[in-house]
Amino acid sequence: MCRIHAQWLVVALLAAGLSPISAQQLLDRVVARVNGTPITLTDVNAALGLGLVEIAGGEDPQAAAARQLIERQLILAEVARFAPPEPDGAAIEREMAALKARAGAHLEMLMQSTGLDEQRIRDLAGENLRIQSYLNQRFGASLQVSDEEVEQYYRGHPEEFTRNGILVSYEDAAPVARQRASALRRSALIAQWLRDLRARAEVTTPQARP
Repeated sequence: MCRIHAQWLVVALLAAGLSPISAQQLLDRVVARVNGTPITLTDVNAALGLGLVEIAGGEDPQAAAARQLIERQLILAEVARFAPPEPDGAAIEREMAALKARAGAHLEMLMQSTGLDEQRIRDLAGENLRIQSYLNQRFGASLQVSDEEVEQYYRGHPEEFTRNGILVSYEDAAPVARQRASALRRSALIAQWLRDLRARAEVTTPQARP
């Protein structure tokens, strides 16, 4: 759709009594569909603003956010199937506060530009907690690793155990190395599980129109 056509369509929608947010939603670009559920550019921008996604150095933020929202939708479908315990109200309030804190001074602008409201932020907070609970049930909060795996992690990540240019001894570093080796193995298991979920799901990523 050309820019002039899009502008006239917004005017027409507003003239018909639709709010700016409603008009925006109708014009929103779908960046992916997961088993028929759309993920829009507005969803991507909201996720970036609230820190729902993690962006590594060198990654395109929107592309990385879209990928992680696809994974989030796949996980939520599994959560719906197995229904972990509902988070309590106090936990949801704390998670909401954390999301808002990540947006910081940009929260109001983010809410205006994406149509987020308090209820939607509450819903996202609840989803976060249900996802965490489900993953802990399925994979454990931490995994047991062997002494050999701990030492391999220590040897393979010397920069994490160097202080003031001196490598901390293995004996002193072992507790932290064990935690990080466990987290690394857990992340690898979850990543493989997500690849399997995606292989079984219907995921489409429409190409953006020029």
